[in-house]
Amino acid sequence: MSVVLLAVLIVAAASSWLLTAAVRRYALARAMLDVPSHRSAHRVPTPRGGGLAIAIVVLGGIVAGAVMGVVARSTAVAFVGGGIVVAAVGWVDDARGLSAGVRAAAHTLAALWALYWLGGLPTVVVAGATLHVGALGTVLAAVGIVWCVNLYNFMDGIDGLAGGEAVVVSIAGAALLLARGATGLALVALLIGGASIGFLALNWAPAKLFMGDVGSGLLGYLFAVLALASERAHAVPLVLWVVLLGVFVFDATVTLLRRMAAGQRWLDAHAEHAYQRAVRTGRSHARVVGAVLALNALLALAATAALLRPALTPIAVLGAAAVLTAAYRRVGRELPMFGGVAPSSGPATGCGRPARSSERRSPRQPGPS
Repeated sequence: MSVVLLAVLIVAAASSWLLTAAVRRYALARAMLDVPSHRSAHRVPTPRGGGLAIAIVVLGGIVAGAVMGVVARSTAVAFVGGGIVVAAVGWVDDARGLSAGVRAAAHTLAALWALYWLGGLPTVVVAGATLHVGALGTVLAAVGIVWCVNLYNFMDGIDGLAGGEAVVVSIAGAALLLARGATGLALVALLIGGASIGFLALNWAPAKLFMGDVGSGLLGYLFAVLALASERAHAVPLVLWVVLLGVFVFDATVTLLRRMAAGQRWLDAHAEHAYQRAVRTGRSHARVVGAVLALNALLALAATAALLRPALTPIAVLGAAAVLTAAYRRVGRELPMFGGVAPSSGPATGCGRPARSSERRSPRQPGPS
């Protein structure tokens, strides 16, 4: 089985690489370009929408897995049905733009679809103990899916970041799922990882193609549904998926809360995430992404320890929070929030999202990329 899963990873990566190149040619021909602005992290118009390749490979792979009986039918329907909605809305938004209301409605519909097919979230396992949360768990899960879709878009702002996060989290998650015997979900995780590897071939700094909402929104949806399906299957607990995705969850959530506390309009486009401020200190995109991936590796170790010994879960969660807080504060000492950034002049374009792709919204100082 391990050989088969390795083959899945390789085939997904190769397929995604070929499709990503094709999407780039299409985007150039149709002038689907991110034009630099004062908040941009790039200097030249760059094609976007490369996440379409990830969508085709992952969703197509899940369908194939369901046909072969590896992925449970209801789980596959949850992934594919909602995934198509999120990806389609993202693609249209990348091509010509959509209103915030349309995007919010689509993301909510996708979340409810997934929860219907997964059976909601009536229980949650924490440190080996099962907590019965009933309907409240399902409501919170719906909010969580929508937030994950948007926070992943928030964090898609520099070359290689969103794709790199997807590779590390999905492969680490696949290893943990295999350890718990959840082969079908591990297959889904490896499809995400392989597709992201292929995309990174053209997205690593300096990027030749941006992911766009079609990819960032979909990845957020896929990880959220994967975490919930894993919880429902009594495989890897939901809380450990939050640890694995800790860098993105922490930066997006804390930055949003700090902006709200400072009286900033949370719907406004901005460039105040820690990774954006790190780039403005003069660090290259590759260096910032490398630091994020190193943090991901530490978080994966913490999640692994907690999976092997559930009693260590509180320590793993608190330790992850401490490490992320330290990293966030270090960037804050070098470049405080609201320091020297031009204020936003327009509303965001999604559920608290900074405009169609934050890849073109983060300021960048002259320096290597």
